[in-house]
Amino acid sequence: MCAIAPLWNSLMLDRQASTSLQDQIVAYFRDAALSGRLPAGTRLPSSRELARDQGLARITVVQAYDRLVAEGYVLGRVGAGMYVAEGVATTAPRAVPGAPASGSPTAPTAPPMPLAVGIPALDQFPWADWAKAAMAAQRGRPAHLLAYGDPCGTAELRAAIADYVAVARGIACTPGQVIIVSGAQQGIDLVARTLLSPGDAVWFEEPGYVAGRCALAAAGLEIVPVPVDGDGMDVAAGLAAWPGARLALVAPTHQYPLGATLSLGRRLALLDWAEGADAWVLEDDYDGEYRYGGRPLTPLHTLDGGRRVLYLGTFSKVLAPGLRLGYLIVPPALVDRFANGKWMQDRGAPGLTQQILARFITQGRLAAHVRRMRPLYRARRQALMMALAEHAADVLDAAGNPEAGLHLVARLRVPGDDAAIAKAVLARGVKAAPLSSYYHGSAPAGGFVLGFAGTAEAAMGPAVRILAAAIRQG
Repeated sequence: MCAIAPLWNSLMLDRQASTSLQDQIVAYFRDAALSGRLPAGTRLPSSRELARDQGLARITVVQAYDRLVAEGYVLGRVGAGMYVAEGVATTAPRAVPGAPASGSPTAPTAPPMPLAVGIPALDQFPWADWAKAAMAAQRGRPAHLLAYGDPCGTAELRAAIADYVAVARGIACTPGQVIIVSGAQQGIDLVARTLLSPGDAVWFEEPGYVAGRCALAAAGLEIVPVPVDGDGMDVAAGLAAWPGARLALVAPTHQYPLGATLSLGRRLALLDWAEGADAWVLEDDYDGEYRYGGRPLTPLHTLDGGRRVLYLGTFSKVLAPGLRLGYLIVPPALVDRFANGKWMQDRGAPGLTQQILARFITQGRLAAHVRRMRPLYRARRQALMMALAEHAADVLDAAGNPEAGLHLVARLRVPGDDAAIAKAVLARGVKAAPLSSYYHGSAPAGGFVLGFAGTAEAAMGPAVRILAAAIRQG
């Protein structure tokens, strides 16, 4: 067993920095573990020791250690302290900044049906704040926003997004690396057509995002289904199936639809593969703003330093899909290629809408909206779980869903054709996406992907009763 390493004595906290002291502690030990400066098995100082030596409240250190444990960098041994976990260090150099700074194949109807996936609480759209941002954006009649603009997006929105992801995700990038797209699906299509050639292979989560799979297939790419378990995409299975793939499309924060978080070990293995295979990783963070318990792991983009990872974000879940705005964060060396590709696709997203969104973000209205929506979505999720327990416990199992995102998975406890059941309940005004439709091959078991964000609490019970009745009727 290793003794306490003297390395931690060099920890220098900056009390004048905008980054919290807790975040600085996490970043320090995370970087030391990843770089191998703290080998596996190294014992960390006790929370009491570190708090005393750094002049901190002990709770600050305790919470930092809890985050390191949750992220998989550190293990706690009862009565023996905290130790660096096995398999964390990697030989590939990765920049870890010290400052922390999607649905069924058919489109939902309008208004959204109860339990429809991919739909946020449109009844809670911040109209008043949006109107203020719109008035400010239109003041002075900016005619240039009505003409063709930069295909990569307006300078204001790209800068606003770079600042937003730095705070919300701990992602360091310049505005020039941000490419504005018309939603996540266009982002996937743009990556496929810019970086790959027809016939190239792509690792794709099994089950996975149907529209994303369609976009890749439309670009002429070979889809390689890689199974997903409780730790996310099984990288070893991808290596066994097709090690020479050119791209991996993953949702590491909250896998769609099963909800798994890609474990730290698999994150590092995925990045090692991409580096060695001269391949790319497209990180789809479609609903990362909404996590109701614990903290998310460090984004792949941050672990990789933005070399092999392209980061895909969207405003469809955080605000509204009708805005048709999302963004890609690409390595600096690829910006020109993506600018050309975007110009050939559509000459750019609407400039006026971009300007409104930029003001909405920079004025703090987006962050305020997210803070307001988290407790609402938590309550709606709980209402759906209670409705399933009360009305469908004999036919559906919703155990094991993470406390995150805008949907959950309920698996059939009884034999049944989930696609046929979904069709039956659709006729009665309920949208229960069949789990089998998310598989490239055959599904191991039936079930349903149920959205809760766009469904009022009072509507959960009636919707679940309709679904449960259809299941029992076969």
